[in-house]
Amino acid sequence: MEVPNPVLERASPGSRSAASAFGRLREQFVAAPAYVATAGDRRTFSLAGLELPVRATAAIVLVTFAVLLDHSRTFMPADLPGRAPETMRFLAVERFLLFGVVPLALVLLAFRDRPSRYGLTMGAWRWGVGLMLAGCAAMTPIVLFFAQLPDVRAYYAESAAPLLDLVVTNALDLTAAEFAFRGLLMMTLVRTIGPVGVLVATLPFVFGHLGKPPLELFSTLGGGMAYGWLAWRTGSIVWGSIAHVYILTLVTVAVA
Repeated sequence: MEVPNPVLERASPGSRSAASAFGRLREQFVAAPAYVATAGDRRTFSLAGLELPVRATAAIVLVTFAVLLDHSRTFMPADLPGRAPETMRFLAVERFLLFGVVPLALVLLAFRDRPSRYGLTMGAWRWGVGLMLAGCAAMTPIVLFFAQLPDVRAYYAESAAPLLDLVVTNALDLTAAEFAFRGLLMMTLVRTIGPVGVLVATLPFVFGHLGKPPLELFSTLGGGMAYGWLAWRTGSIVWGSIAHVYILTLVTVAVA
């Protein structure tokens, strides 16, 4: 027999209604789309006795090599100076190819799958817009404080350029990165190992920040998880890409 709860019984109808509305909002806040694994997602192959998922393994290998090639500056001409605007534009184009075009080719040609399953869609756009705007507003004073630190100013000042050039460079760079980390890798892993895939996909993103100012480097795990959660919640990389471009552009403008 159910035991009456005197606290609930004493609560006014208005209080119960507010609690119910809050509960519904909280449920909607974390209501991610269903990441249903298809037969292609579940397909495996054997490697020396290891049964490995084909798509997740391919995504991990591709993103790993993309990070290594990018970090080693394999394709960087020796005569490009430091972090000058022309260098950053070259890197952005290189990353657009490494982190954008190549992963997309993997999805289309090897997986023979829809890019929308890997975040190239508007997704839950109402939540995406709201969460993106709220995140950008919350991060603005933090980024402006961060931009005043001496090591941050020394690192980013060289990259200063006209605003439109900065936005184009950062959009090429970061949209591709979001697709590789939060689209291809994360969404493949989530369908294979569940939500922990959000965390696992953040690790190569963190390693890609080696060499940046210490505060930025050590905060990247949290930031990467936030971008990952946003992509997981909305089923889209669009909103994290916009936020990422805004934050990097803001810090570069602020140090100039």
